[in-house]
Amino acid sequence: MSMLTVRQIDPADKEWLQREAKRQDLSMEELVRRLIREKRQQSMASARPSEIVERHFGTRHGVDLGDREQFSFRVRDFEDRDAG
Repeated sequence: MSMLTVRQIDPADKEWLQREAKRQDLSMEELVRRLIREKRQQSMASARPSEIVERHFGTRHGVDLGDREQFSFRVRDFEDRDAG
């Protein structure tokens, strides 16, 4: 498991974490793990398809996806042209 140390936490934030952990009958560590996991899941759920592809197949994984301009198709604009 990885370990993370967070310094210079606002005292009010620390107090909130302590109260919230106690209210949920959790340790502060477990509460922070759950908060991080929840935020990550929310973040991933709202990701665009291109972001998901980049995350799994991008340069961090040795794949050069190239620029969009290199493809032979034009990205469509779906704005309502009659509005306005």
